[in-house]
Amino acid sequence: MKTTRLTVTEKPAEKIDADLLIYCVAEEKNKAPLCDPFIKDQVEKAFDLKDFSGKAEEQLMFYPSSVRAEEKIKARRVMVMGMGRIEKEEDLSEVFDTLRKIGGSMAKACEKIKAKTITVCLPTIQNPGPEKTAECFAEGIFLGDYRFLKYKKISKKKGNYTGLKMIRFTCTKAVSSTRKGIKKGVAAARAACEARDMANEPGNGWTSREFADYAGALARTHGLTYTCLEKKDMKKMGMGGILAVNQGSAIPPRMIILEYRPEKKSDIILLVGKGITFDSGGISLKPSAGMEEMKYDMCGGAAVLATMQAVGEEKPSVGVVAIIPATDNMSGSSAIRPGDIIRHFNGITSEIVNTDAEGRMILADALAYGIKTFSPDCVVDIATLTGAVVVGLGHHYSGLMSNNDELTNRLVSAGKNAGEPIWRLPLTKEYKKQIESKVADIKNVGGKWGGTITASAYLSNFVDKTPWAHLDIAGTAWDFTEKSYIPKGPSGIGVRTFLNLIRYWEKGGLA
Repeated sequence: MKTTRLTVTEKPAEKIDADLLIYCVAEEKNKAPLCDPFIKDQVEKAFDLKDFSGKAEEQLMFYPSSVRAEEKIKARRVMVMGMGRIEKEEDLSEVFDTLRKIGGSMAKACEKIKAKTITVCLPTIQNPGPEKTAECFAEGIFLGDYRFLKYKKISKKKGNYTGLKMIRFTCTKAVSSTRKGIKKGVAAARAACEARDMANEPGNGWTSREFADYAGALARTHGLTYTCLEKKDMKKMGMGGILAVNQGSAIPPRMIILEYRPEKKSDIILLVGKGITFDSGGISLKPSAGMEEMKYDMCGGAAVLATMQAVGEEKPSVGVVAIIPATDNMSGSSAIRPGDIIRHFNGITSEIVNTDAEGRMILADALAYGIKTFSPDCVVDIATLTGAVVVGLGHHYSGLMSNNDELTNRLVSAGKNAGEPIWRLPLTKEYKKQIESKVADIKNVGGKWGGTITASAYLSNFVDKTPWAHLDIAGTAWDFTEKSYIPKGPSGIGVRTFLNLIRYWEKGGLA
């Protein structure tokens, strides 16, 4: 991923040389927005002409030559960005996302004019305050400036834009808090962009080997503990789920494990991410139309691995263990067949009714192994698991099923504050009854109805009494709700939700 420099300065914004200088103003009722004296004339003229009122993400662009104090403004362009009305009684999570969207709109404006250096004059917003304001702006700009160019031929002659090189935030108050917020925002955004990069890689460019290599590099860089279970290890341990899914593949499976432990004794959060690097459906072959998108079936694993990048950087007070069961799902001559029976790590047998219901099979082994090995205080798995969740929730909410109300509330709060909303679905004995098998302990599909929940019912057999939550991101891992900071394609969803969960764990999950 490209490197973008970011600095915080107390130097007056108008004295900084940049391609673009951005001021942010709040919308005022029936009057022009309050603003810096350097742009007051332009804003008031635009307001009088009904060209600009300060609505959220509304933009007013002009050039220093048209400003009365032109000799004092060094930037080549000036933009005024509307923030809308920041109401005191407004839900703070909505304010957070408004600020991210404004940051994303800044990045999109830079793309239009091919600006490589920008100065952002940070506004003073009493609630949420300077630290959170800076964090959300930084997140939005970095996320909005994302692009995947690894396989594109870039030509300077054609004027190809590769993104921002330098971002400067200016502020005169609470500089220390501002720097702290920006550091958190950048860490979260960069991790999410890493998850996007992994997902954008083609099936022949990101396999179980790349998952393992990336995790190993993170461990060396940040002092994490790295373990990789190979195929021979899985056979000894009886991990029949991941081995079955891998039967038709030429590339061996791997179970990647990263551990972060703080110096003081702490709770342990176990994160498990589905790492199907390409999903053909196996013998239950998927339709050819749109199958190229099945390279995204490892977005859960990408989210977990990218989260560990930020964990390694921030060194939180809670322990975090990440497990990514990784393989592709192919239809080779040895592929598992409908009707076959497998035995999972914890001894539970499963009748395979549909080989395209493979995600739950690899997650089952990872969950059972992770709980037995690490005895976590809670476990959260994340997966692009079912098309049914898209039917139920569209592309706006991730589905959640859980055996624990407190963990559910923490995750819902973490997702809400990250702009990654989550909706809880029921998980009761009626759904578990749908996956009962006549020839095995369970079967891997539960019929036409309630497919998202029956998939979760399958996983519930592998967590015992450990507080557990399952996130189905099939509708949000790509084609997520259109926002200025969300690109087309992989969204990187889950990373910032997990970081909120981890950062505020000791506060009960409240930001």
